[in-house]
Amino acid sequence: MRIFGTDGVRGLANGQLTAELALGLGVAAARVLVDHGEYDRDRPLAVVGRDTRISGQFLEHAVVAGLSSAGVDVLRLRVLPTPGVAYLADVLGADVGVVISASHNAMPDNGIKFLARGGVKLDDALEREIEDVLHSDWHRPTGGDVGRVSPHVGTVERYAAHLVATVDSPLDGLRVVLDCANGAASEVGPLALRQAGAEVIAINASPDGLNINDNCGSTHLEPLRKAVVEHGAAAGFALDGDADRCLAVDRNGEVVDGDQIMAILALALRDKGTLRHDTVVATVMSNLGFVIAMREAGITVKQTAVGDRYVLEEMKRAGHTLGGEQSGHVIMSRHATTGDGLLTALQLLDRMVATDQPLHQLASVVTRLPQVLVNVPGVDRSRADTDPELAAAVVAAAHRLGDTGRVLLRPSGTEPLVRVMVEAPTSEEARSVADGLADVVRRRLAL
Repeated sequence: MRIFGTDGVRGLANGQLTAELALGLGVAAARVLVDHGEYDRDRPLAVVGRDTRISGQFLEHAVVAGLSSAGVDVLRLRVLPTPGVAYLADVLGADVGVVISASHNAMPDNGIKFLARGGVKLDDALEREIEDVLHSDWHRPTGGDVGRVSPHVGTVERYAAHLVATVDSPLDGLRVVLDCANGAASEVGPLALRQAGAEVIAINASPDGLNINDNCGSTHLEPLRKAVVEHGAAAGFALDGDADRCLAVDRNGEVVDGDQIMAILALALRDKGTLRHDTVVATVMSNLGFVIAMREAGITVKQTAVGDRYVLEEMKRAGHTLGGEQSGHVIMSRHATTGDGLLTALQLLDRMVATDQPLHQLASVVTRLPQVLVNVPGVDRSRADTDPELAAAVVAAAHRLGDTGRVLLRPSGTEPLVRVMVEAPTSEEARSVADGLADVVRRRLAL
């Protein structure tokens, strides 16, 4: 049974994700990742960071113990966003990076994500190797061969300086609201935006170990929308617990989603001549309105399976410089190896200054088609791609919509359900088509 999901190992802290498992994963990751490279120091080096969950404290100690017991030196970065850990893993030349976070999940959950050399996420093959050696015998180093553990000072300041250096224009005069989700960016987020010149109103930036993602951040936008209007801010940005995603709000309190954000940044990079191949990488869940807007601007959209790791893989394969997801994971490969919510916010503000246009005007390049998503539970998802009658129904629905809409049917990767997504010119038509296909799924794939 696989323990790695689409983004590391995740589960209820001290339930599925125990200190014992974290210790074992630290050992296994050290053995596998160090074996895949050469290091030019006495011992391999790892960096470890976490978000603000109270469970991150014991999980951090367990992972650090596993790594150091396997002969790896460890630098503890303490609380830092996932992209900050990835950045420091790269610039410090670490052989292994570890992030202890469950991202946007509720506080009781936690997770462990591993990074390879260069601060990049692991591919499936490396994760399988870690699982294979997790409980196997191994030769334990002793004496002076065990790893050393030490804190790394100045991590927040160094990461903030990196973010600010990506901005071309001072953000002086821009009032911005930043919802930190009581998570990993609660300190570095306001610092970076202020150093870039913005006037920052930080909300949900007082983590206590228990309040991460609690009715705040990128999954609960109402507090941000209200704060932007109340403070007369030019824009607002909502991060998740580990700050690798960002959603925006314009000065009117309207949400600017990941597709609109990618469109704004794609045009910005194209104008700078840094949008490689004039292509942006997105997932199949991106709204058709985004694809149409990019096509009209002369920009190609390459679509992948759902998950930022698949976006990253395609970006690396073809050398693309921009990719992301509708949920707000945006990857700008010239500055980061993973999605970075603070980088995204800074680049949007930079574009506002460069064009002297408000965020809602920049976002208007995308006219979103009504989108309806129906989850059909209690079905045999393994037959979703092979049932002939269901396939015929999907073809008929797509033919009915033609170029004005889109149909996507896919089995969940984690639950016994099938997702039906339909885009159409009107909400009523999208709902009608989606409900019709959901009925076919229930009838054909019933358990």
